[in-house]
Amino acid sequence: MSARSEFTLANDYQYNRSGPVRWIVSHLLRYKFFLFGGMFMAVTTNALYSTIPLFTGEAFNAVQRGQTGLPQLISITLILLALLLVQGSIDLSARFSAEVLSKRFTRDAREELYSNLLGKSQTFHNRQQVGDVMARATNDMSQLSDMVSPAFDTIFDSFSSLAVILIFIGFLNLRLLLVPVLYTIMFLIALRYYSRKLSPVSDRMREEFGKTNATLNEAVRGVEVVKATAQEPQEIAKFTTRAGRYRDYYVENGKIQGRYLPTLLLGIALALAFLHGLYLLSQHQINIGDLIAFIGLMTNLRFVTFMSIWSFGLVQLGISGAKRIIALLNEETNLDENEQGHQGKMHGDLIFEHVTFGYSNTPILKDISFHATPGQTIAIVGQTGAGKSSLTKLVNRIYDVQSGSVKIDGIDVRAWNLDALRSQISTIEQDVFLFSRSIAENIAYGLKEQKVDQAMVEQAAHDAQAHEFIQQFPHGYDTEIGERGVTLSGGQRQRLAIARALLTNPCILILDDSTSAIDSATEDEIQHALQRVQQGRTTLMITHRLSQIRWADSILVLQRGEVIAQGTHDELMKSCETYQRIFSHYDPVTPASVVVGQE
Repeated sequence: MSARSEFTLANDYQYNRSGPVRWIVSHLLRYKFFLFGGMFMAVTTNALYSTIPLFTGEAFNAVQRGQTGLPQLISITLILLALLLVQGSIDLSARFSAEVLSKRFTRDAREELYSNLLGKSQTFHNRQQVGDVMARATNDMSQLSDMVSPAFDTIFDSFSSLAVILIFIGFLNLRLLLVPVLYTIMFLIALRYYSRKLSPVSDRMREEFGKTNATLNEAVRGVEVVKATAQEPQEIAKFTTRAGRYRDYYVENGKIQGRYLPTLLLGIALALAFLHGLYLLSQHQINIGDLIAFIGLMTNLRFVTFMSIWSFGLVQLGISGAKRIIALLNEETNLDENEQGHQGKMHGDLIFEHVTFGYSNTPILKDISFHATPGQTIAIVGQTGAGKSSLTKLVNRIYDVQSGSVKIDGIDVRAWNLDALRSQISTIEQDVFLFSRSIAENIAYGLKEQKVDQAMVEQAAHDAQAHEFIQQFPHGYDTEIGERGVTLSGGQRQRLAIARALLTNPCILILDDSTSAIDSATEDEIQHALQRVQQGRTTLMITHRLSQIRWADSILVLQRGEVIAQGTHDELMKSCETYQRIFSHYDPVTPASVVVGQE
């Protein structure tokens, strides 16, 4: 059963997430041609390679026959040359198949994780450390690639080689199987012990790497605060501690690999096999050619023995990474897209009916009720922590109410199709997020690609009073801005955010202190633009600027998550003591520009 998600992709391939191994297998089985084709070619390659010792043994027998064996030697030489050419070509194709399978698996896993993360609710993302998520999406994904190729590829290649070697030795003489079979049994026991020791250390390595990455990410993102408070030594100590733990687990991993027993067992097995072969030769049960072929086949066991020491290590790291990735994939999310939900055109009639909401068990909003008719502007005021932003996030279902209901056009928002709901609501927040893309792409971000038009982008920028400063950049609207818009001032970022919201032509507009970083002159200009675009749109406005609040149709006063008063500015100044305290320092005279804007 697929997990809940805020959106789904058409024809999305479904993988088995019941466990890391099943998840990996379900990915690999998507490309059966490369998987089974590569396996078949690996077996064929090993079969051809294992015939070389047999022909080498026949060559020794031919040499013993003197001149009479010369034609046979020539034939064997030509056969070996042909075998090597064919074996090399098939081996190259097998490695190519493994590499294609590895890269496609990693690509699909990245796409699955990326779309899954975008489909998670905000509640989920609030619980995550960005650095740890990035470690899973990058380094753990790289471990998956290495796990398939070269690790899985090498393991299958080496174990198919082991099986082929045993079969060929059996064809030589069944008595020769004594030592290789005993070695195989001891090898598998030692390998199982090795893997069980390695697995928990690999898990802790991947976990500690994620925590180390999270520590680094947090310090880099908050570097301004670190420098301002002179906390560099403390942050270095914190990171060094984390890095030291990761190093310790890495060293422990190396110690386990250093105690890898099969290499010692192989040396003993080769010596015993040679003695056993000499004994059978002395008893005339095999000839010299058989002994040479037998020792050649036994020597080929070095491949499976030595390759296992690092290939199984890569597999354990890959499975550990897969565990961390599917832990994110399987994490429950609070919302789903409600694909069959209401998808009609929104008119903007907004009703809160006895809404209660909180994070975990902490109530933030309690029994909130109000009604905003289409085109009405509702200002929301209150002290910090009163729940103003949380209230607006219930409208577009960033969060869901715990009790009560939020209705748009008489339909509970939970009954709306999530995409239809959010595409008709625009939010401009105090902390503006801009992408590391061009200015035009940031403004047009809320539109579908086929609807993007440069003239529309420039008109939205004009309305948001952003066009003038955009034109001052050397490349204008094609100017690339830094991550989160760090190359722009606070006021410039907010004007771009306003332009982005205006371009989507929303039915409901949410302004979360959206002009906080804009100077008074620019704010006055933006107010004229906002008043024009707000006509016919329902607006929820969080602000403490009196110049904006005065022209709201209604004002909600929040205190500790409850609506304690509602009315116009003049009404609340007379009847609400809390409202009076909030605006007691403002000049009661309305700025001329606002009066003009209302006329």
